[in-house]
Amino acid sequence: MVPELPPLPALTRAEGELVDAYLGVVDLLGRINPSRSRDTYGALRAAQALVGRATELRDALTLMHTRGENEVHTATMERALRVLDGERRTSQVTLPPSTPR
Repeated sequence: MVPELPPLPALTRAEGELVDAYLGVVDLLGRINPSRSRDTYGALRAAQALVGRATELRDALTLMHTRGENEVHTATMERALRVLDGERRTSQVTLPPSTPR
């Protein structure tokens, strides 16, 4: 049985797009990470897709700024990222634990 996840906090549409685009960029960076990727083709495809995801991230932030959403509510964003498995996803961007030689 899959445990029930806590509900996402209330986000504006632009905040939701920001979180989605950010996690999309993180996922791609994890696939590109040379300490974790196994083949150049997969990393290349992820790098090519990164441009589009970065554009989505920029557009979400631009929309927030244009609408007068000048503050990022970090506690709310943190809750949303945790519900969306952000800890595991961002861990793919960092170096793996070192192994004894």
